[in-house]
Amino acid sequence: RFKITDYNHAYKLIFKYIEAFYNTVRIHSHCDYVSPNEYEKKYWIKLRQMEINVA
Repeated sequence: RFKITDYNHAYKLIFKYIEAFYNTVRIHSHCDYVSPNEYEKKYWIKLRQMEINVA
């Protein structure tokens, strides 16, 4: 455990949690129940495959 020393320290910890875990790693129903990182990875793979099929 650790101590939160002041408002700025709390703000940084919360921001880090949201940006580093909650918004990127945690699964979301909007993303077909995968993490946003995985969803984006699948998106780019699909887009590349479509470009290959068109070319």
